[in-house]
Amino acid sequence: MRELFQYVPGDSLIHRLNPITKLLLTVAICAAAFVTDSLIFLVLLLLIDLLIGFVAGVPKKTLSILKGLLKIAAFLFLLQALLTRRGQPVFWIVTDQGLLTAGKVVLRLMVVCMPLTLVLAVTRISDLANALVQVLHVPYKYAFTLTTTIRFIPQFLEEMGDIMEAQTARGVEFDKARGVKKLGMILPLCAPLLISSVRRADSTAVAAEARGFHLRTAQSGYKRYPFRMIDGIAALLCVLLIVFAAII
Repeated sequence: MRELFQYVPGDSLIHRLNPITKLLLTVAICAAAFVTDSLIFLVLLLLIDLLIGFVAGVPKKTLSILKGLLKIAAFLFLLQALLTRRGQPVFWIVTDQGLLTAGKVVLRLMVVCMPLTLVLAVTRISDLANALVQVLHVPYKYAFTLTTTIRFIPQFLEEMGDIMEAQTARGVEFDKARGVKKLGMILPLCAPLLISSVRRADSTAVAAEARGFHLRTAQSGYKRYPFRMIDGIAALLCVLLIVFAAII
C-alpha cells in the first residue's frame, strides 16, 4: 500500500506537465464523470485513466489500482442492482434499470479514484505544494497541510499493518475473522494509531517551526513552474472533455 502513493521518477509526457496542469486534468476527468450520464462515455473516461497510467510509465501501479477498485466495485454493483426497483425485471428482483444504474455507479467510482492516485505517482509532493503556492497563490500553510496529509497516508497504513502484526503475534486471529467480526477486532487498534498520529503531528509541527515555517512565502521556493505549450494543450483538452461530457 505504501508503494501506491510513492513517487515514480521518469521523463514521460505526464511527468513533464506542470503540477497544476496535472491537478486540472484530475479535476476535469472527475467533473466529466459526474456530468455525463452516458455509460459509453464513462467507459471512455476509464480508458483515458488507463492511458494516462501507461503513458506515464506506471502500468503496474495503474493495474494494481484497477485491481483494488474492482473488489469494491463488485460489491457496489451487486448492492445497487438489488436495491434499484425501477425498470423491467431481468431475473429475480434485478431490473434492467438496476443493472444500468449499478454500471454507472461503479464506473464513476473507478474513474474518479484513479486520476488523483496516478497524479501523485508522477508528481513530487514538494513540487505540488510549491506550485499551489506560486501559481494559484494558495497560502503556504494550507498547501503544506494538504501535502502533509497525503504524505502521511501510507505511513499511517504501514503503522496500522505493524500494529496488526503485533496483535497477531499475541494470538489475535485476524486472518480467520470475516466481515463485521473483523471490523470489531480492528476498531480497538485505532487507539494506538491515534496516539502515534498525534505524536507524529506534534514532532512535525516542532520541526516545521524550527525551519521557519511561519516565514515561508510564495517567493521562498527556488524552483519555478512555468506553463508551456504542452500545458496549454492539456488544459484545452480538459475543457473539451468537460464540454463533451455535458453534451453527451
